[in-house]
Amino acid sequence: MNAAGNSDSAAGDVHAANGDGHAVNGDGHAAIGDGQEWWYLRLYVAGQSAKSMRAFANLKVLCEKHLAGHYEIEIIDLIENPALAGGDDILAVPTLVRRLPPPLRKVIGDLSDPARVLIGLRVGQTSPR
Repeated sequence: MNAAGNSDSAAGDVHAANGDGHAVNGDGHAAIGDGQEWWYLRLYVAGQSAKSMRAFANLKVLCEKHLAGHYEIEIIDLIENPALAGGDDILAVPTLVRRLPPPLRKVIGDLSDPARVLIGLRVGQTSPR
């Protein structure tokens, strides 16, 4: 989140060079150049509250440890853009939404329990096809 409270994107180390940073292969899974799945995550927050900032910090640590170089985080500030809550049926903040790889998954809260977040997102598990 930038100083104005607008959406920012934070990315892992590597993007494929096809313009949008990732491609979807034939089975609907995002792939990058080294064959790893690409993780696209949205974090819905309410301004720069302590809970929102803690959720972002916790998410960055988890992504760097478990998805290093294979993820992108989009921050959606619902104070600035409340209409965006409808797109992913957001009822509480902070909420993390895994958009890619499918299926869509959600985790609500400040993401302070790494085991719960990893299970909720199914990190390290094969996605059902």
